[in-house]
Amino acid sequence: MDARYLEQLVREVIKQMSIATDEANALAGACTKDEKVEDELQPMKDYPLAEKRPELIRTATGKKLEDLTLENVLNGKITPQDVRITPDALLMQARIAEACGRKQLAQNFRRAAELTGVPDERILEIYNALRPYRSTKAELLAIADELEQKYNARINAAFVREAADVYERRGRLRTA
Repeated sequence: MDARYLEQLVREVIKQMSIATDEANALAGACTKDEKVEDELQPMKDYPLAEKRPELIRTATGKKLEDLTLENVLNGKITPQDVRITPDALLMQARIAEACGRKQLAQNFRRAAELTGVPDERILEIYNALRPYRSTKAELLAIADELEQKYNARINAAFVREAADVYERRGRLRTA
């Protein structure tokens, strides 16, 4: 295994663990009552999930959280695909955030869950298309249709449609 590849993989895992810890601390502080989100998930009792309910978390390839060890990284059993977040994990985070009164954060998690099905390259193209003066309204509406029809990303499609309308009102669209 290439040492640079391994180093990159370990850095990504550590980065993701750090982000998850920061989010856990923020949510734990915001959640003041133990509301039942669903039959098995209770915010105050179960958050952070990685510590208190690791059995609920699976990688995109179906591995358990306990399988994500440095030893498995070193022997090649863990790949970059194994450390990608899943829609299920993001949706659990959304339900917890919402139960804690953090509705905007919950909506962000839901949008992110939808985007896990969109290839990274396409996400970057869409990001660039959403910059002011980069797209026509028709191009943005086509992106929204693609998100909704091809990737079943309805929340994101609505977001892009809203952006198209706002850009039109503010004169931020590219002229054809």
